[in-house]
Amino acid sequence: MSFNIESLYFSAPLPIFVVGLVAWSLILLLCIVSLKRSARPGRTGLLELLRLICATVTVFFLFNPEWRKTIEPVKQPEIIILHDESGSMSTADARLPGQKNGTGKIVTRKEVSEAILATEFWKILEKEGKHRVSVESFSKAPDDDDREASSLAVTDIYSALSDRIENRPDLRAVIMIGDGDWNAREKPAPVAAAQKMRLQDIPLFSVVTGAPKRLPDLDLLAVKAPTYGIIGENIQIPFTIESSLDRDVRTIVRIRDQAGVEKTKNITIPRGSTHYDAILWRLQKEGSSTLELSIPFADGELVEENNSRRFNIAGRPESIRALIIETLPRWEYRFIRNALSRDPGVDVDCLLLHPQLGQGDGPDYITAFPDKLEELQKYDVIFVGDVGVGEGMLTAEQAELLRGLVEKQASGVVFIPGWQGNQFSLLDNELGGLIPVVLDEALKSGQEEATDSPLSLTSEGRSSLLTMLGDTEEENPNIWRSLPGFYWHAPVVRAKSGTEVLAVHANRRHPKYGHRIPLIVTSRAGNGKVLFMGIDSAWRWRRGVEDLYHYRFWGQVARWMSYQRNMAAGERVRLYFTPERPLPGENVTINANAFQENGAPLEEGSVLIDLTAPDGSVRRFELAREDGTWGSFTGRFKVTMPGDWIIAARTSESEEGAVKTRIIAEGAQIEKTGHPARPDVLEELSRVSRGRVVEASQLEILAQEIYDLPEPRPQIIPESQWDKWYAAAGLMGLLAIFWIGRKLNGTF
Repeated sequence: MSFNIESLYFSAPLPIFVVGLVAWSLILLLCIVSLKRSARPGRTGLLELLRLICATVTVFFLFNPEWRKTIEPVKQPEIIILHDESGSMSTADARLPGQKNGTGKIVTRKEVSEAILATEFWKILEKEGKHRVSVESFSKAPDDDDREASSLAVTDIYSALSDRIENRPDLRAVIMIGDGDWNAREKPAPVAAAQKMRLQDIPLFSVVTGAPKRLPDLDLLAVKAPTYGIIGENIQIPFTIESSLDRDVRTIVRIRDQAGVEKTKNITIPRGSTHYDAILWRLQKEGSSTLELSIPFADGELVEENNSRRFNIAGRPESIRALIIETLPRWEYRFIRNALSRDPGVDVDCLLLHPQLGQGDGPDYITAFPDKLEELQKYDVIFVGDVGVGEGMLTAEQAELLRGLVEKQASGVVFIPGWQGNQFSLLDNELGGLIPVVLDEALKSGQEEATDSPLSLTSEGRSSLLTMLGDTEEENPNIWRSLPGFYWHAPVVRAKSGTEVLAVHANRRHPKYGHRIPLIVTSRAGNGKVLFMGIDSAWRWRRGVEDLYHYRFWGQVARWMSYQRNMAAGERVRLYFTPERPLPGENVTINANAFQENGAPLEEGSVLIDLTAPDGSVRRFELAREDGTWGSFTGRFKVTMPGDWIIAARTSESEEGAVKTRIIAEGAQIEKTGHPARPDVLEELSRVSRGRVVEASQLEILAQEIYDLPEPRPQIIPESQWDKWYAAAGLMGLLAIFWIGRKLNGTF
């Protein structure tokens, strides 16, 4: 049974309703009888009135009372026409409304959007003031001359929808015109906004502009150039090209400096794929140089602005410290020593250990292993020959120091084993863990060859700067094929996981596993690098050409090993960071080695970083200590904008010996033209929000459908009264007063 008194509604089953009224009537009768029989009518009257009130309240809540609040619908609900103005809308892959597929002029997506808006299809919605229509845009592309803003521009569909849902209480529907392409990775996916719309009964109707197939294009996606190079030496500049053409393209990659000096490379880009390659460049001057890498506009290509990229690179004079440790002065040792001693950019020290005869002596020699950290940390590269741990050779503590130098201070180590097999004793020490290959302990003296055997470069070796012996990449394979072979190699079983094999035995396979034996292998160890050279006949490469290839190879090894360590080196602080050329939104990890005045690693104190952003803002933070023994510190920061980020580092003890470097954040454009439209995104958003995707020609029909929708009914919000805490508390209070009153009145 239900009834109401204005906005107060009661609903209870008929039996409860009857029982409630009968109970209330009996209590009323009891109150009257008690009042007539009482000798104190005044007091008794008050008590009986209180009893009747308690009974009335109880029966009231027994009838399940509800207070119903009625919210009248908005007389003029809002409809939003939302159109995309992001950079991708300038892609020319669409046709104007009304044109059949395959006919008519190709125009940009933005022109299609403007043509749709020009029809003013929403006018029917405003008839008789029934709806209020707002035409708004989102993710507007910045001006072309604002390169910084263009590189940060994104399409944010989530915020475009979510903000309007939250700030427009009268919103009834949204009609979105766009290509569905979104790339605001730091925001939630657009479907989250569609779910909010579903909960609030706000449908999304979508109009897709653009074709779902990408335009024919060659896109120079990225150039990963190093931050600096050695003057007069080749540097390797990797690049990535993405092709959406339906044919293979033979083209030329051209790199050019500001003076007009250029170098080219012929490449073939497979159809519909991503091509990774690299080009060599030789720096001729000290200081910063601006280079441009480009590919020509191909036949059938429709987007030209993404065919080139500019970047900066610094030229520096070299200064490398190397330490060679060997037991017997074999030919390989002698020629490596000569090669590095004659290199003007390398300062070499040699430690020749004769277990039976004692240390060697002479020019460029040291008489003992540098046990002090301040003496050892100055070396960028350590060459470990046929040396192990034992009497007259390295001690276990010295081997551990070498490992710490590599892992904590970004030095490099080169392992060149010999026929004595002394390096097997390193396997029981921490230094042996850096060797990037597994050795066969049954063949400690190595494997001899009856005839000379050549090395064969792997695919990684053909693209590595370490194995680049020619002036051009085209002549390099021929040079390696012409090199004299070797008669001995280390007993390598296989390369360890995570390593990179540059060269293998051209004639021999492993007898058990069947793969070619890896002989030149590189790996990373902590902050440093490792090279394993499994032959001792590189000195034979001098045949017929003297020092050309042998000196070039070992010089490149020394420079490759020391590159990271010398990215930013001061008297008291040395910095190295990854990635070298971050993109906006990426995190940069900074590693630092700090030293005391005497050159020993910093044991107390900290490293302070002053970071200057491209907009001039400065913030200071402290690097976290990694290892107190080696003075290692690390930290990270997030690149929020493109441009030059200046890093100034110093110790907390003194401002002297500080180092300053620059990180260039490439302004890779996130919002790109030429990419396909994403109708699947708009279809999902419309489906989740209970809307649909419509053609541009159907918008007037859609507007009429929205206009013909019935007026929304008033919203009724019921609020139950019986379950409120204050109702129970009030009833209990009345009963307590009634009971106390009866006691005071002498009624039990």
